[in-house]
Order: sequence, then C-alpha cells, then structure tokens
Amino acid sequence: MRRRALLRALGGTVAAGPPAVFAQSSRIYRVGLLSATVAVASDSVFGAPLLRGLGQLDYVEGRNISLERRGAEGHIDRLAGQVDDLVASKVDVIVAFGYFAAMAAKQQQSVPVVMINAGDPIAAGLVDSLARPGGNLTGISDVSTELTPKRMEFLKEIAPGLTRVAVLWNATDFGMTLRYRASEIGAKAMGIDIQALGLRHPDDFEEAFKAMTREQPNAMLVVADPLTGSNSKRVFEYAAAHRLPAIYELDFLVRAGGLMSYGPDLAESFGRVASLVGRILKGAKPADLPIEQPTLFKLAINMKTAKALGLTIPPSILARADEVIE
Repeated sequence: MRRRALLRALGGTVAAGPPAVFAQSSRIYRVGLLSATVAVASDSVFGAPLLRGLGQLDYVEGRNISLERRGAEGHIDRLAGQVDDLVASKVDVIVAFGYFAAMAAKQQQSVPVVMINAGDPIAAGLVDSLARPGGNLTGISDVSTELTPKRMEFLKEIAPGLTRVAVLWNATDFGMTLRYRASEIGAKAMGIDIQALGLRHPDDFEEAFKAMTREQPNAMLVVADPLTGSNSKRVFEYAAAHRLPAIYELDFLVRAGGLMSYGPDLAESFGRVASLVGRILKGAKPADLPIEQPTLFKLAINMKTAKALGLTIPPSILARADEVIE
C-alpha cells in the first residue's frame, strides 16, 4: 500500500510538472522602446538588430515578449510623460535610444534601463562609473575618442592634403556634443583644424552649407544622430555638388548614399544590448551590470558615390573595408 501510495504521489508530481513548466515559459515580458524621435520600428536600422539579438536568446516578439514603443517626435519635453506611461504599462525593462531618452528614463527608479547611442555615459552624467554604474541604468558606452583618429586617417588617405574638416552634429544633444568634442580633440592632436557646425533645427543645415561654401573644408565628419540622419540626403547632395569627401559614423548611411563610414558594428552592439536585456529579464540588476563598450567596428565604402565625387579609393583602404558597395 505504501509503495502504491508513493507511486501515486510521484505520478501526481510528474503530472503536475508540465503545466508548471508551461506556465513559466508562457510568460510574456514587456519591453519598452524609448526614443526622442520616431518610435523604433521592428524593421528599422536599430529595431531590426535588437530583435535579432533578442531572438538569439529565444525572446521573440509576439511569442514571449511584447514591445511598447514610444517616440517623442523631436519634442524632448514629451519624454518624461512617455516614461511615466511605460512605467504605468508595467514594462519589465526600457531600452533607451540616445542621450535624451536615457536621461529621461533614468529619472524613474522602478524599471531597469538599458541605453545605447547616448554618448559617453560618465561625462554625460548618466552613470558614476563604467564598472559600477549604480542606479537603474546600464548599457553600451561611446568610444568616439578612440575612433576619431581612425576616421581622420581614412579621410587623409582619400584626401592627402587634408588640413581642415567640417564637423556637423546636433548641438542640442549633450551626448552628441560630447562626441563632437572628442572628435575635435582627436583632430587637433593630428594637426587638423576643425570647422565646428553645430545644428539645432533642420533649417540650420542651410546655414552650415553656406559656411562651408564661404570657407570650404577638405572633408566632412558627420556625427550620427536622428537630426543629422533624417537630413542625410541634404548632406549627400551638398557633398556631391562640392565634391567633398565625407565620413559618417554608421554604415547604413553609406548604403543610403554616403561615401564611407567607420563605427561600431550595429549587429554586435545591439546583440550586446539584447544580452543585457535578457540578463535583466532573468533577474539581474542594472547596478550590477557594467557598462559595456563596442568591440567590433566596420569600415564601409560606397564606390558609386566615390566615382560621382571623382575620388579614387586607395587599394589600402579597399583591402581593409568590411563592406564595399558597388
């Protein structure tokens, strides 16, 4: 009797096992996506690599994660309300794209935050240190100080007489201003003068173009952010009209018509963002997750654009390119 009772008890335990496992695996995690510009779409240049990274960890939209997207459409004052809305929606984690979104999300203390493209997180006041970020925020750091010399070297190889580079950046974004300053310091260390062209509104591009026409630089460096990205076609057209070589920070701008780019590999960076999100969903605290840095970088070149500019890309650069667009 005791043996039969034990078997019945074990059988009951085994029978109860699958529903318990199913209940755990059927949980749907809520992930907030916060941007100061348009809401991040699943098929966008940032959304797609993030979802691929999450998918590699078995977090799939529509199956076990639900995305809550918020975009301030350039109205920074809306971000605080959108953060409150995400918190009220009971999201498990917020992925903040850019400095403004990261700073807004940092103000609340109840939901973990993973940031990317927010500039230097220490200089921007987002964290106390990379190793021990503290608070409720972790993510991927900026490495512009290390990348600027390489970008200038590539420009010098294409334009050997390079002495003056125009830098276009969003001057309203503190994270991008820090990135500009890193570029300025790096360029001056190489004996290259900088023509600083800070932008605040789309209308400012015309003034920047006039300034470059008055005092034409040898090349351009365009700091990547939503303002410069959404006006990239205007930059491409100006560069083509004045046969001005330009380097960008992200490769998707080269596929859109830019000459070349050197910067973090988005697939790797967003894969690491996804990994941080996954660790948080499993119970890790952002304060215990050190700020990470990109480790893979891509050089992309658009040969069609080079031909239109009348430029010959040296074989030494082509040999190092990760992507060559014919």
